[in-house]
Amino acid sequence: MTDHSNTGHAPALLSIVVPLYNEQEVVNEFHRRVLLVMEDLPYEYEIIYVNDGSTDSSSKVIRKLPPGRCAVRLLDLSRNFGKEIAMTAGFDCARGDAVVVIDADLQDPPEVIPELLIQWQDGYDVVYAKRSSREGETRLKKATAKVFYRLIQRFAGRVRIPEDTGDFRLMSRRAVDALTQLREHHRFMKGLFAWVGFPQKAVLYRRDARFAGDTKWNYWKLWNFSIEGFTSFTTVPLRVATYIGLVVALVAFVFGLYIIGKALLLGDPVPGFPSLMAVITFIGGVQLLTTGVMGEYLGRTFNEVKRRPLYFVQEEVVIELQAEEQ
Repeated sequence: MTDHSNTGHAPALLSIVVPLYNEQEVVNEFHRRVLLVMEDLPYEYEIIYVNDGSTDSSSKVIRKLPPGRCAVRLLDLSRNFGKEIAMTAGFDCARGDAVVVIDADLQDPPEVIPELLIQWQDGYDVVYAKRSSREGETRLKKATAKVFYRLIQRFAGRVRIPEDTGDFRLMSRRAVDALTQLREHHRFMKGLFAWVGFPQKAVLYRRDARFAGDTKWNYWKLWNFSIEGFTSFTTVPLRVATYIGLVVALVAFVFGLYIIGKALLLGDPVPGFPSLMAVITFIGGVQLLTTGVMGEYLGRTFNEVKRRPLYFVQEEVVIELQAEEQ
């Protein structure tokens, strides 16, 4: 396969983007393992930590990290903007010919990075790590994740969003440049990674349990995340609301004809209060449901037309090698 990203040459620079929020317990171990992995690879590299408004000591820990033979860069965002925006800030800042995005919690092993690089050198612009197993997660979370990925894939139309795949991946320079042109505020990054296209390939890996600390993704956040995904990449909810409205209108029309016919032919001395209330509440519920679906899309449109910046950087810190070490 033809190499689309660097015409067959080793990259001058590999950027490793690490979005994090309250990960002070794992940063040192994550950094140590990344340095061990990169030590044997023939690439210059930089590690970009994007601190997404952490309230613990994550920023202080990062500032004390040893740079190894690379530059360590810290982007301190002005507040918590969310992981999708933090990743975007890292992509905007990355200078590499290839960019790897990976979480700091060590559920995604840095030891997979060499395999991503091999596939990139073989010509793939996007090499995504696909989970063959998921350690340390409940059966409910695994089941809901499986259902979500299959539903979003079914309804995403022409955009093929890989199943059982997180954010851990490598992207070529041209794929990153394409991605950074997409500036919507409601960002479902897994969909955007797929939307930009270019040759893509999966690399299977075993996802580990968290090294330390607690997950930041409770079920409420995962629910909102799933809504973000569906409303970002499909209009199926609007279409379903339309179909429901048509069906309810048809049923109501037929029921109305039945009531009129019954009254004309048999009379109706006793009004049917229970059935009337059932019909009213049913139709009212459907109306509220469809209004809520339309409201979700309208709210996202409102946020987009304001055209606010995606994020602000409070401080950028670069930890360079000492002169005698270079």
